[in-house]
Amino acid sequence: MTSRFAVLTVRPAGKQSLAAAQEAGGGRNRWDGVLPTRILLVEWPDGQDAPPDYWISNLPATTPVADLVRWAKMRWRIEHDYRELKHGLGLDHFEGRTWRGWHHHVTLVTAAQAFLALRQLDPKVLTPA
Repeated sequence: MTSRFAVLTVRPAGKQSLAAAQEAGGGRNRWDGVLPTRILLVEWPDGQDAPPDYWISNLPATTPVADLVRWAKMRWRIEHDYRELKHGLGLDHFEGRTWRGWHHHVTLVTAAQAFLALRQLDPKVLTPA
């Protein structure tokens, strides 16, 4: 997967941003009226007419672009793992009615996922052809 990324410094606009800034500034007396700057990460793959993805961050402006991209794309990995838990390991197959039963089921599914993750990281494990 490859793409082009741009990093811009922006000031968010809108009622929610304004209210959040006023609240963080301690009310009207201590707030100077200027919203804090944020980092905007833009993904624009080759061959596309417009950027498909944007992320806004409150990380420091000195954060390396590679780190911003890695953290933005981490969502894909989390969604992939959740899909694997549901479909591959049966996280969504629980049909019981008790907290203890649900907790037991989720614990076993999580243990199975941890086992598979460790096997994928082990260089000595032979993979099927």
